[in-house]
Amino acid sequence: MTRVAAVDCGTNSIRLLVADLDPATGAFTELDRRMTIVRLGQGVDRTGRLADEALERTFAACREFAEVIRELKAERVRFVATSASRDAENREDFVRGVVDILGVEPEVISGDQEAEFSFTGATKELSGRDDLARPFLVVDIGGGSTEFVVGEEHARPSPTTTLAGDASRRPSLFARSVDVGCVRMTERHLVADGAVVDPPTPERIAAIREDVEAALDLAEETVPLEEARTLVGLAGSVTTVAAVALGLTEYDWTRIHHARISLEQVREITGRLLASTHEQRAAIPVIHPGRVDVICAGALVLQAVMERVGAHEVVVSEHDILDGIAWSIA
Repeated sequence: MTRVAAVDCGTNSIRLLVADLDPATGAFTELDRRMTIVRLGQGVDRTGRLADEALERTFAACREFAEVIRELKAERVRFVATSASRDAENREDFVRGVVDILGVEPEVISGDQEAEFSFTGATKELSGRDDLARPFLVVDIGGGSTEFVVGEEHARPSPTTTLAGDASRRPSLFARSVDVGCVRMTERHLVADGAVVDPPTPERIAAIREDVEAALDLAEETVPLEEARTLVGLAGSVTTVAAVALGLTEYDWTRIHHARISLEQVREITGRLLASTHEQRAAIPVIHPGRVDVICAGALVLQAVMERVGAHEVVVSEHDILDGIAWSIA
């Protein structure tokens, strides 16, 4: 067993997983998993820079994570940064701060790498499940971007042709990252005069849908969305919609993990969220305070994806890119 620490720093949140892993057997023992909303991508879509206050929030979370990693004596640490830090012109300030605190350099990975880790984390537990048709479509709705990956478990990330009888040529993963996420769509279409418009107007909702549909067109250029047979949804927007659909009064990941939420439920919840005010959303106990302003856009992205690919339900996974990063270390 190898004790690893994986950090996933996205546009909206930063998360830590410390676990004991055995790649030979697939054994996985989780020791610590935590998340902090830091909104690193605050204003990046508009300014092209990471805001000073966003950097400080992120560094404060890194200091907390560093203490946990030391206490649990993780042998290996990997820090992966995604959409916001890819886009920012001052990303070197971010890199230096992380190195000073954690002693490791953040890897600003490509969208394709992000998609590969998300797929691994989401599907490793689904191996052998005969109630789920293949191939999977894994959709990771982040703050700044959304990743689409079609493939089967144990597939390779490059689009190669499978050769019968050749075990070295496994089925391929087809992946694409597109710039639609809950934070980016909120800041682009749901903010006026520095404040979120509540509830959003039909025109603003239509503008988000237009962006998402254009992004889906891009994804379909390289990812065979129509071939997918099971939709697996990842990240906070999806798990939050699932928590609301399940009627939870407090967040319970054990009930959310691998829950199957229908398109009808997603449509109903998205409509309810879009018709609500900030105060009404904040009163829903399973919506994290850091997601109250961005959950409308996130739910709308999920609904649009399900409608485009003809998915009658989404299988929700609490295991995602963070778990994929951990397995990549081991």
